[in-house]
Amino acid sequence: MNIITKDTVIGDILDVDFGCAPLFLEMGMHCLGCPSARGETIAEACAVHSNDPEVLVRKLREYFGQKDDA
Repeated sequence: MNIITKDTVIGDILDVDFGCAPLFLEMGMHCLGCPSARGETIAEACAVHSNDPEVLVRKLREYFGQKDDA
């Protein structure tokens, strides 16, 4: 996936690879199927769940980086 930032829409990430869903779940973001949640950016969702968006961005980049290396 292209570079993920805090402004990347969650639905776009999940459409590329739903296998990254556990990274969201680990951070308390359990409403991944909700239409409004899928339209939120990482920053917006993290603000609602009191999470640091940079932590999730780092985890997602690592996840997709490992897939690119395979």
